[in-house]
Amino acid sequence: MKRITTLIIFAMVLICTGCTISYKFNGTIIDYSKVHSISVHDFPNRAAMVYAPLAIKFNEEIKDIYTRQTRLNMVRQDGDLDLEGEITGYDISPQAISSTDGMASETRLTIRINVRYVNNTDHEEDFERSYTAYRNFDSSKMLTDVQDQLIEEMIKEITENIYNDTVANW
Repeated sequence: MKRITTLIIFAMVLICTGCTISYKFNGTIIDYSKVHSISVHDFPNRAAMVYAPLAIKFNEEIKDIYTRQTRLNMVRQDGDLDLEGEITGYDISPQAISSTDGMASETRLTIRINVRYVNNTDHEEDFERSYTAYRNFDSSKMLTDVQDQLIEEMIKEITENIYNDTVANW
C-alpha cells in the first residue's frame, strides 16, 4: 500500500511539473488572423501653450507601446488599425492657495490629447475620444525644473489608456 501511495504521489508530481500554465497580462484582444498592421500617425501639437519636446515624446511613446505589446506591423498608412489625433492642451493652473500669503502653493500641469481610432476590420469599434492627464507640483518649483518628469508620467498614463481602449480588454 505504501508503495502504491508513493507511486501515485510521484506520478502527480511528474504530471504537475510537466504541465505549465502561461499567463500574459497585456490583455490584448487582437484577432491576429484578421488584424495584421497598425498605422499610428504623428500627433501634432495644437495646444495654445506649446512645449516643443511634448509632441516628439508622445509620438515616440504611442508607437512604442504598440510595438512592444503587440505583434502588429507598424505601417505608414492604410493599417488594419488606424490611430491619429492631436495634442489639444498643455496648460498650467494654480490649485491650492496658501493661507499665509494668499499665493498658490500648488500648480497643476495638464495635457489633453484628442484621438481618432479606426478599426478597418470592424468599424463598430471606431471612436473619437479625448484623454487627459495632470500632475500637481509645488509652486515654489519652476515648471522648467519639473516638466520633463511630469510629462513622462502623463504620457505613459495617456498612452496606456489609449492602448487599453483600442486593443486591450480591460
